[in-house]
Amino acid sequence: MNEMPSNLTAPDAATLQRLSDVTGVRYALTEPADMASYMVEWRDRYVGKAAMVLRPGTVEEISRILEIANETCTAIVPQGGNTGLVGAQIPFETGTEVVLSLGRLNKVRNVDPVDNTMTVDAGCILASVQAAADDADRLFPLSLGAEGSCQIGGNISSNAGGTAVLAYGNTRDLVLGLEVVLADGRVWNGLKRLRKDNTGYDLKNLFIGAEGTLGIVAGAVLKLFPKPSDRSTAMIGIAAPSAAVELLSLANDLSGLSVMGFEIIPRIGFEFLFKHGEGVRDPMAGHHPWYILMELSGGGERGRLDLVAENILAEGMERGLVADAVIAASEAQAQELWAMRTELSGIQKHEGGSIKFDVSVPVSAIPEFLERAAAAATAMIPNCRPVYFGHIGDGNIHCNISQPEGASREAFLARWSDMEAAVFNVVHAFNGSISAEHGIGRMKVGHMTSIKQPVELDLMRRLKRVFDPKGILNPGKLLPPEI
Repeated sequence: MNEMPSNLTAPDAATLQRLSDVTGVRYALTEPADMASYMVEWRDRYVGKAAMVLRPGTVEEISRILEIANETCTAIVPQGGNTGLVGAQIPFETGTEVVLSLGRLNKVRNVDPVDNTMTVDAGCILASVQAAADDADRLFPLSLGAEGSCQIGGNISSNAGGTAVLAYGNTRDLVLGLEVVLADGRVWNGLKRLRKDNTGYDLKNLFIGAEGTLGIVAGAVLKLFPKPSDRSTAMIGIAAPSAAVELLSLANDLSGLSVMGFEIIPRIGFEFLFKHGEGVRDPMAGHHPWYILMELSGGGERGRLDLVAENILAEGMERGLVADAVIAASEAQAQELWAMRTELSGIQKHEGGSIKFDVSVPVSAIPEFLERAAAAATAMIPNCRPVYFGHIGDGNIHCNISQPEGASREAFLARWSDMEAAVFNVVHAFNGSISAEHGIGRMKVGHMTSIKQPVELDLMRRLKRVFDPKGILNPGKLLPPEI
């Protein structure tokens, strides 16, 4: 269903020509075959249509595009690497919107290891940002399963999380400054490399997590960190999530807050990997109901953190929290363990339909939440297979539910809304969030009136009207329509 404002109109031939003139015809796509990859997200849940896909190469071109769009009331859908999971980057099915792809703005503008900052274009692939930091003997800690194709502008616009939030925070915590093109084409250059700037409203934070509804992020100043000289990666078998929460507290106490990653994985997730993954092997001889992937990271002499990890595991075994564990003996083994975690979501495709939710609850509530959320899912669809995993260190759980074996994929996915209500009811019971790191987009916009206080929605809508009075930027996403 299209929830775009009624004042927006399909661009006529003259408008499309003006937009094409900005980028040049080579970068103004209108043929369905050329636009196809921009119209669908990777789970095939949203398939849209567009009047045109524009691929600007400069900030000035973005500015001119938005100036024309604002003048003609043409809806613009910003798109980065198209790895989002809530449909924020996909146009509606009407074919009246214009997709603006940032992929050609992909330069690392500056790396300053003294300031520990990096200035980049919004279209830079996350893995390229990580590599540029590494070349300067620095670390950019944002790490996601899609880091080989997602773009930093999309990470910023969705306030992406990832596996290192426990130590370094969300994307919001990694941004010092932004360059943003506003709805009317004006450019705000806020690319400051300052750690302290107490001169009024922090404008950049309005655009982080706004999903392209307030402005289009064109560039960013990112925080860098000293590259860790030592790390230790361990896979740990445990009996129950309650042991994981206690073990996390123990690890923080004994490591001096060196815990960078602490991920929980159910045995069924491993079984899917062993069945469908290529060259995946069980890291332990015995089977355990749950596993923890723990990574310690920090400075100091190489090998020190392996000793810290051994102390954590020994104490954990003594307390009855750890059943078995293996510490990676090399970088290759550490990458092998992490690959098992990052491939969990995609591997479920081989088991048929998968209903997926990205939620968060207080860390202390995770054991009870997992139990109640699994019970809610199986009560809704008997014999469905909950595959609940994720960032237990920051309370973010990916509630993925695979269809019953032998069931109809289409019939199972048709129950998405019913399953959503069942799982979200449990989330609400713990005063949690229905979106921990994926955003709202199209998928969850209908829930905003029930999860946000009226005053919150009023303030958000007022901001939208200030920054985008004609509503041309990513309409129908994030904010529900006013009744």
